[in-house]
Amino acid sequence: MKTIKFLSMAVLAGSILASCSSDDEAPEEINEEETITTMTVTLIPDGGGTTITLQSQDLDGDGPNAPEVTVSGDLAASTTYNGSIVLLNETETPAEDITEEVAEEDDEHQFFFVTTGNIASVTYSDEDGDGNPVGITFALTTGDAGNATIAVTLRHEPKKPNDGTLGDAGGETDITQTFNLTVN
Repeated sequence: MKTIKFLSMAVLAGSILASCSSDDEAPEEINEEETITTMTVTLIPDGGGTTITLQSQDLDGDGPNAPEVTVSGDLAASTTYNGSIVLLNETETPAEDITEEVAEEDDEHQFFFVTTGNIASVTYSDEDGDGNPVGITFALTTGDAGNATIAVTLRHEPKKPNDGTLGDAGGETDITQTFNLTVN
């Protein structure tokens, strides 16, 4: 009887040890999605003039309140602006600069710019290590006076290279905001 108990315990211990073998694969690291509460787009005109700031701030995240969207002024007609984007997580103190993470993981991120109205073009000024656009910095050129919009969207893990459209890019949207603009 003691031999049967001993053998039963030995088999049980052996099966437990076998299930804990060292050749099991390590679990895949989970990269949590970053929290972005604030997107600030700064537009500095070539040759001087008034800097324009576009901002979307959503301090309650997925809460019930819509983001506060502000545009500091009108864009000048027929002007090229040097643009840059800063992303913050203001749920932390001090605020976390998410732009740094996007820059470090530039092969996994891309900003997309969809315009209407009197914006003539938006061109990327930066690229990832493979030569694909990122969009933390860019150039925006206005056309004639009138109304315009620019939708700024950050995609995580888009297809690269892509044709520059959200439809071709795939991936997941980290943040998106449309700004209503006036060109004078």
